[in-house]
Amino acid sequence: MTRDVRRSTLIGATAILMFSGLGLLSVASGPVPPFQMVAMAFTIAFLIGLILPALRGRSLLRALRQPPRVWALGIYGLFGYHFAYFTAVQNAPPVDANLINYLWPLLIVVFSALLPGERLRWFHLAGALLGLAGSATLILGAERGAAGGSALGYGAAVAAALLWSSYSVMSRKVGQVPTDAVGGFCGATAVLAAACHFALEATVVPDALGWLGILGMGLGPVGLAFFTWDHGVKHGDIQVLGAMAYATPLLSTVWMIVAGYGEATPRIGAACALIVGGACLATRDFWYRPRRRTPDAAA
Repeated sequence: MTRDVRRSTLIGATAILMFSGLGLLSVASGPVPPFQMVAMAFTIAFLIGLILPALRGRSLLRALRQPPRVWALGIYGLFGYHFAYFTAVQNAPPVDANLINYLWPLLIVVFSALLPGERLRWFHLAGALLGLAGSATLILGAERGAAGGSALGYGAAVAAALLWSSYSVMSRKVGQVPTDAVGGFCGATAVLAAACHFALEATVVPDALGWLGILGMGLGPVGLAFFTWDHGVKHGDIQVLGAMAYATPLLSTVWMIVAGYGEATPRIGAACALIVGGACLATRDFWYRPRRRTPDAAA
């Protein structure tokens, strides 16, 4: 691995730490409606997208000249995923919804195996089954008292995992798009979310903790993380970054439990082990690479 590749990989890895804080920050933001939360957080992310190119002396307008399909993909991933995620953590036990959402690293591995030149192996399927078993442990063991709300929350968490994983895999086909364009996607997401909010939701003014949570999201997991992740996957070691991403559900769950938004129960531990174990199994090619036999060894 060259120095430039190592540096880009480390830059991408910072996004994983920021992603792990999304659950904690979104719950701390309080009962802000999902469209409103998306609009507020992505407005901050858009401001970051304006500042970064200016600091490097680059033209943002040039980066934004992308085909409609690229814009559609960016909005599909950023707007769709975060709306589903915020809906999930507000309508299901936050730790449960958070863990189900973090099936996305596992789904990326499975979906990537279906791309041209790749193939689906037994360990991809076995890892997916373990991850689904972890999700089932959470859903079937949930308290029945909030069945209606939890059903919406669990469904939204599954949708979030599907949205982000499919967006990530499809993004491989537009690898030539500069990272600066992410700022434009954030701006379009903020405008679309604001329009949906004013049409469908009642505005909720956050309290002091809520403002801090939204500011933290816009600066970190819903802001700078997108830019560092984009740089890492395009210029760093994508296999190393993919393997590192499987630490996200563990870190995210720990932050939420430590902050008092969940309890470290055997059910949570079992589900976490199944989801992370399934992800590790699905990436068997990274962890286990059998050595090729040399002619001398064969002799």
